[in-house]
Parts: sequence; C-alpha cells; structure tokens
Amino acid sequence: MNFYTRKWVKPEDLNAHGTLFGGSLLSWIDEEAAIYSIIQLGTNRCVTKYMSEINFINSAKQGDIIELGIKAVHFGRTSLTLTCQVRNKITLKTILTIEKIVFVSVNENGEPAPHGKTAITYTDERLREE
Repeated sequence: MNFYTRKWVKPEDLNAHGTLFGGSLLSWIDEEAAIYSIIQLGTNRCVTKYMSEINFINSAKQGDIIELGIKAVHFGRTSLTLTCQVRNKITLKTILTIEKIVFVSVNENGEPAPHGKTAITYTDERLREE
C-alpha cells in the first residue's frame, strides 16, 4: 500500500460529534483514487464506477493527521480496481478500509474504452512515458 496523501483534520471537516465527517473523508478518497487512476491509466478520462463496502474502523478528531493509501490490485480491459486504507499518521491506527474501488477509462462520449495498461507503474515512471 502506498501512502502518498496526508490530510490535516480541521474544524470544517468535523461532524456533529466532533469527529471527522465521513462524507469529507470519502470525498478525499475519491479524489485521491481518481488521481492515482489517471496516473496509472495515462489518461484523465476515467470515472468512478464502483465502491464496495466502506468499513469505518476508528474515528479521527480535529488536529489529527491522516494518510490515504491506495493500491492497484487489478487491471481490466477498460477498468482499474484499487484498494484503499486510511490511517492515523501518528498512531498508525486504521480509520477506514475500502476493499474495492473501480475506475473505468472512457472515451470522449463517456463510453468505456480500453486503456492498454496491465501493471502498476510508479508515478515518476508513468509521467515520463510518451
């Protein structure tokens, strides 16, 4: 699992109980997963297709630093399947897991399109491809 993105939990990220609002966290995850998919598939024409069960394990509170981990686990013809873990940067306690997030590469009409990728490439390698 690669943990590239860190977020600082601020007052505007909290719910009525004073802990991290799940909707804010899911928004951060969707954005991070989209960026990861764009880099892996080499195109910004990809969309979120599916998220499996979201398992909230521990909460985060104001002032916590959390990190989002994303990993590609399967390359389909038009899709990329990821897994996600969010953890507290300091305590390393898991906050959330998502077993399966699927992104689909699409053409200019929004229809699934083959992406031609078959394996994880690390960010700096993929960005240098021509």
